[in-house]
Amino acid sequence: MAQQAKVDFKQILDHSHIANPYPLYEQFRETPVALQEDGSYIVSTYNEIVSLLHDPRLSSDMRKSDAQKQALQQAKQKRAQLAAQGQPVEEPEEVVPPFIFQDPPNHDRLRRIVMRQFTPERIESMGSHVEQIVKEHLDKHAQGGQIDIVDDLAYPLPVTVICQLLGVPREDEPRFHAWAEPLASVLDPGQVQTEAQQKQIMEFSRQIHEYMDELLQKLKANPGDNMLSGMLTTNDIDGPMSPRELISTAILLLIAGHETTVNLITNGTLAMLRSPELMEQLRQDPELVITYVEELLRYDPPVHFRTRTALADIEVAGTTIPKGATIILVLASGSHDEKRFKQSEEFIPDRQDNEHLGFGSGIHYCVGAPLARIEAHIALSEISRRLIDPKLAVDPPTYRDNAALRGPRHLPVDFKGLRD
Repeated sequence: MAQQAKVDFKQILDHSHIANPYPLYEQFRETPVALQEDGSYIVSTYNEIVSLLHDPRLSSDMRKSDAQKQALQQAKQKRAQLAAQGQPVEEPEEVVPPFIFQDPPNHDRLRRIVMRQFTPERIESMGSHVEQIVKEHLDKHAQGGQIDIVDDLAYPLPVTVICQLLGVPREDEPRFHAWAEPLASVLDPGQVQTEAQQKQIMEFSRQIHEYMDELLQKLKANPGDNMLSGMLTTNDIDGPMSPRELISTAILLLIAGHETTVNLITNGTLAMLRSPELMEQLRQDPELVITYVEELLRYDPPVHFRTRTALADIEVAGTTIPKGATIILVLASGSHDEKRFKQSEEFIPDRQDNEHLGFGSGIHYCVGAPLARIEAHIALSEISRRLIDPKLAVDPPTYRDNAALRGPRHLPVDFKGLRD
């Protein structure tokens, strides 16, 4: 029989808890699989989350959930009512979801095509470029004063890198910057949009689809040494992507390729500044950054939860989750599970046996993980090495509204100057 959670997931979605949701996660773990009032199930413990991430009876396709089917049916009925009243009705255009929101076999086919372009060689070749970008952005603040880690480094770094990798003109950044955060908000079940906001998101979606379609047409006519050109022109053994698949994949890589890395770098800087001994350790031992970033991905990850749908009745920890139910896997809670990680609430920069859930697990393991690691390694190493006497100007910082892709909106830091 399903147990009711001792705390309501709405508390996690409440912005007043976003600066520190971890005490709530600890309460959730007392009931590993908990039924919510809306019929969804919250899974918060490590072993249960990992088991489900590897379970083929779970779907990443939101269209398969009972809630989504009901919403689509209601929208269809509303259009029928409007048509019966003689009002003009526009049928929604079919949108192909990005491959992370699809199931095998199509997910696997699209992911393989992407990975043949997102090669280790291509990623590793970006290392020197990442170092140069970090240096240039820090050098702008050589006199000291105040730096906003988000606006002055954590955002422009991954944006510049992903644009170069994909073949997106860097000067177009202001356009997709306006689209990225509102579109990412649909991943957060706590974001209840008004009708006006829903229309705005639909309009932004239309605009970014048009933009990407135009860009892909230009790259098809004049391909370059980049991932999108490769997907357009390579005779892949899995066959070509359809035009709609190309567009949705390109949008995913562009937005996901920088949104989460911004949070990773910012959260890593925040952890160092709250515990100056961590920053000093990293400055004295640059090799420590490898395990430091892995611990960061466990301790304060950029992605806190993902949603799945049960394709069959599934028994987990003595609870039967019914077919069609929405399942929210609280990855950040699983990575704090005291039954899996000793001293789970402590940041231990050289932690061993650290199989965290910061990049997920299973077939949907983060495609961009290797690139995100390189960017975080270099950015955090340079921040710890070069900033002289840095201190948080505000603590806690202001967080973005998205509880799923959680990170500070700004992170102002006062410092006295830069080391060479």
